[in-house]
Amino acid sequence: MASLAALALLLHIPQALAWGLTGHRLVAELAEPDLTPATRVQLDRLLASEPGATLPGIATWADELRKQDAELGKRSARWHYVNLGESDCHYDPPRDCRNGDCNVGAIKTQTAILADRSLPDAQRLQALKFVVHLVGDAHQPLHAGYAGDKGGNDRQVNVDGKGSNLHALWDSGLLRRTGLDEDALLAQIRALPAPAEAEQPMPVPPPAAAWAQAACRIALAPGLYPPGAKIDQAYFDTWTPVAQRQLRLAGARLAQVLNAALDNS
Repeated sequence: MASLAALALLLHIPQALAWGLTGHRLVAELAEPDLTPATRVQLDRLLASEPGATLPGIATWADELRKQDAELGKRSARWHYVNLGESDCHYDPPRDCRNGDCNVGAIKTQTAILADRSLPDAQRLQALKFVVHLVGDAHQPLHAGYAGDKGGNDRQVNVDGKGSNLHALWDSGLLRRTGLDEDALLAQIRALPAPAEAEQPMPVPPPAAAWAQAACRIALAPGLYPPGAKIDQAYFDTWTPVAQRQLRLAGARLAQVLNAALDNS
């Protein structure tokens, strides 16, 4: 039984690597300029319990859980995605998120914990780590795609003569292909127009179901699944800007979520 449980956890790991290290840090870095002073005070207080911790620094914590806390890593494995591809991107909670065990449900639950000042700081800090990461996950299209191919993990592709899979290509391959370092990517993505909704207050809990459905529609868009295994330059030219816009959107929404949860002024 133990070996089967370990196998089940391993099967979920690939879907939990949305955007990779760089992408998740970018989402947090994109959010920081839009945080209110009151939110910043609350964040600094929570982060201070871990020396050296920063918002970008905790952005990949949820992907590292399987090494640090196998039990929590296993329990939270499904929080990184919600598969809507087979239902034409329609989200149905009883079917797609039973007991809140999906990306949409986890964002709702963890945001509520973060916002609850009656809870211990340690619990709220853990919720913060989840929120920062899971909001990023919600905007990676293949985290809302098909269950049948594990969000593109089973779709093999070839990039410059090297084997990979579609999920990995979207996690990090598109950004890596730009040849830009993190600072240059941040500047490039930050220069994109801010979403119009960024000026509107964010409810608690945030509308993560709508985010997932929108991400799913990208995953199902013609051409995202290439007709063959080979990924050519035209694919990067078409889809890298889409990935960057999703990161821009994720950063803006993360700031809104944090402001709604932490700024009581």
